[in-house]
Amino acid sequence: MRKRLLTADTGAVALLLALWALFFWRLLTPNVIDQASLVNGDFSGQFVAFGAYQYQRLTVGQIPLWNPYNNSGLPFIADTQAAVFYPPRLLTIALSAVSGSWTYHALEIEMMAHVLLYTLLFYTFARRLTGSVYGACVAAIIAGYGGFITGYPPLQLALLEASVWLPLAALGILQGIPIQITGTAGGQTIRWRWLALAGFALGLSWMAGHPQTSWFLTYLLVAYAAYRLYAGRYRWQTLIVCTALLGAIAGGIAAVQLLPTFEYIGRTARSEFAFDAKGGGFPFQDVAQMLFPGTVSTWSPLYIGLPGLALALLALTQGTQHEKWFWGGVALFALLWSLGARSPVYPLFYSILPGANVFRGQERAAFLFANALALLAGMGAAWLISSAAAINNEARRGLLRTLRAALWAILALAALVFALWLGNPPAYSSVGIFARSALVALATYALLTLALREQVARTVYALLALLVALELFAVNMDNHAVFAPVPPARQLDFSPPPLVARALEDTDTPFRVDGNYRDLYGNYASLYGLMDIRGISPLFLEGPHTLIQTNEPVNPRAWEIFAVRYVFSDWNELPVASEIVLSAADRFGAANLHRLCDPRPFAWLVYDAQVVNNDEAAYALLAQPDFDARRTVILNRDAGITLSGQRPENAQAVVTAFAPEAFTIEVSTPAAAILTVAQPDYPGWRVLIDGQPADLLRAYGAVVALALPAGQHTVEFVYEPLSFRLGALISLLTWGALLMFAVGIGIRYGRH
Repeated sequence: MRKRLLTADTGAVALLLALWALFFWRLLTPNVIDQASLVNGDFSGQFVAFGAYQYQRLTVGQIPLWNPYNNSGLPFIADTQAAVFYPPRLLTIALSAVSGSWTYHALEIEMMAHVLLYTLLFYTFARRLTGSVYGACVAAIIAGYGGFITGYPPLQLALLEASVWLPLAALGILQGIPIQITGTAGGQTIRWRWLALAGFALGLSWMAGHPQTSWFLTYLLVAYAAYRLYAGRYRWQTLIVCTALLGAIAGGIAAVQLLPTFEYIGRTARSEFAFDAKGGGFPFQDVAQMLFPGTVSTWSPLYIGLPGLALALLALTQGTQHEKWFWGGVALFALLWSLGARSPVYPLFYSILPGANVFRGQERAAFLFANALALLAGMGAAWLISSAAAINNEARRGLLRTLRAALWAILALAALVFALWLGNPPAYSSVGIFARSALVALATYALLTLALREQVARTVYALLALLVALELFAVNMDNHAVFAPVPPARQLDFSPPPLVARALEDTDTPFRVDGNYRDLYGNYASLYGLMDIRGISPLFLEGPHTLIQTNEPVNPRAWEIFAVRYVFSDWNELPVASEIVLSAADRFGAANLHRLCDPRPFAWLVYDAQVVNNDEAAYALLAQPDFDARRTVILNRDAGITLSGQRPENAQAVVTAFAPEAFTIEVSTPAAAILTVAQPDYPGWRVLIDGQPADLLRAYGAVVALALPAGQHTVEFVYEPLSFRLGALISLLTWGALLMFAVGIGIRYGRH
């Protein structure tokens, strides 16, 4: 019996591998003519570009704590989507180093590997939960190739990678908290090693770089543990211990990234978002895409396929698996949450559930909805193959009546839409969607009718599983919103384009540019090594963001404060004096590279200061047309020195060494001065004046400055954040403890 089960599991895994290879065959094929790739956009502009920066730094033995190339500079390790220490990303970088370079396809392989891992983990979890190879296989197919995972997550890579650890974490809860449905909890004991596995998986999710998804997962795991503890009649205090263990392990594993992120998030522009900005979610009509994908929007994350939906309903109405109520509740709660402010659920928990008021885009709760429904579909499939033949005739007739009613409803809606859109050629593509759904509904009804008979041929179950896969593949495979019919090598040129190459020829560094989303779209400045004041990282320091994003599309004040020397624009003339040093075409059309005639140096000595109480006052003063930011510095507090008010002719500040986390400025000043530096003001930067520690000031509400006495000085800036050092220590201890724990378990099992 055990051998047959192992053979069945091996066959299921082989099937999942084959389906994965089929779904991504155009990304896997060596034939260049047939190759496809993930579309340009966030995947390339955010993840490939930041991955390239990680690769460049890590392969020479440097930890990328700071990134000077985007957003005028940002704490790279604290940017969640950078996922600097996420183990699979480190593996991708290591393999890329072995192959010789960082490529677009390297990150595509990482994405595909996560989808495969997700289906295998989901199979394992569903297999343990349902006890059915068939049910687990159906659940894994729906989870891996439904509308959520195959929609925008492959392009929003952090979201995908934070999602895939749900089944492993849930498996840890399932195995760690055993339940005897009848009787009491007598004789049952918590299996702490399995709960440690759940904490480990949760920690990996937090390291993957999408905190909102990991936040959803955290609450799901606590709720799942609470459910199983209640069902098993454990003492309520056990939940506190289990939650603490999950939090300690997950937090410890991810501390090296979480502590810098917590330090960063409160200083970003996103910290000011109010309820209206955070309450967005699906429109009500998006629920229709559970039946008719693609009719409301490009993405259909609520879609699990009509056969999958029918099987999930079977689980809820007929299945004997007691956990159906928990996962059904998760699906309903997640669906209501995904509507955001349109539903009473999100507003209800906004102020009382820790973390609920932090994130935008509540439609991402579709992550939980899709997983719960996939699991329910697996339960329905398990019931169908094991128990459906045993139900009485009355129950069978009731089920068939329900199926017929659902079928007629879908057919009637499809016919209505067809009638309304008849003679309207632009809408014919939508008519095709409804027609396909109608055909799938007919096929689902026919197969379920056969499967509900007392005597059922095994081929019926095989055909039903095949229909599940075929429908999902027909809808999601080669989705043009996700895949482009071009090889990955043609998606992104890793060589600097002409305008960027011309700016890089300037060796009088450091300086910044205003890419204005031309050749430096997204975070490509990190790819080419050109310091840009812009970027698409979702976290942007509030001070720089306020100065840079004011008065779009150009802002000479921001150019002044952040030492911008070159501006990418299709304008022939800028508001300040400049010369066009090169004209060329980029992806958006004709563009010019302007060199400002009198750019502010990266380091500049000022001999007059004005003190204000807050950043808003600094911005207001800076916005005055007659204010000279090069003559007068705006400080957040008194500098403690007496300034002459006049700049000496021989005053000089020269950057003699520059690296992302350290730079040196040689200063010569005949009078006391304020050294202003086009470096964002952020904790973790320390400064030494002639080897002695000094205090930093906040200038213009965004950058750093410091007071200098008259004379010759060597000023050194070093980025050594305490949050990173403390987080690294906690993570090292946690990983070490888990490794020792795993070795101990291995030795014990080896002895037996």
